[in-house]
Amino acid sequence: MARAGLSVAAVVEEAARISDAEGYPNLTLAAVAKRLGVTVPSLYKHVAGLDGLRGQLHAHCSREFAGVLGRAVLGRSGTDALRSLAHAYRDYARRHPGRYAALQRAPAPDDPAGQDAARSVLEVITAVLRGFDLPEESVIDAIRAMRSALHGFVSLEAGGAFGLPQDVDRSFEVLVEMLVRSLSTWQTAPEQER
Repeated sequence: MARAGLSVAAVVEEAARISDAEGYPNLTLAAVAKRLGVTVPSLYKHVAGLDGLRGQLHAHCSREFAGVLGRAVLGRSGTDALRSLAHAYRDYARRHPGRYAALQRAPAPDDPAGQDAARSVLEVITAVLRGFDLPEESVIDAIRAMRSALHGFVSLEAGGAFGLPQDVDRSFEVLVEMLVRSLSTWQTAPEQER
């Protein structure tokens, strides 16, 4: 049942498709093998079990996500770049729910390829935040705050938590403008003022 030309990239891309269609928690080696028309043991030539596959998928999705965000902010700066990044972030999470879920898995410390891929997303976000002239010691705080806000919104939206009749797109615009205002008027953290 071996398939000629099967590669790590093909296995990981199939895992990404399964994650989007069936949900990241439902990703199994058996599901990937079935979709690729191979046996589960033949996947071990390409990935180190389910944990290895999830690590490869995280790296793949990180590079893909970084590309999406990078294209969204290309040629933009400051508030324009932030707004564009926020919309690209939400769009990716909506179009690729399984891939987005895979991004929430931090790469292992001994996985340099995964660390590099995750860093590629961070570099795009950091470049956008540089347009706000934040103090260097505040950049990580701002990244975490922005990511928490965007992730919280897209996660609640994906889970169907916004049941009130008001327009969800409008609420997202409000969130983005809150981020713009916060970053535009950034103050140092309380412990940095002491």
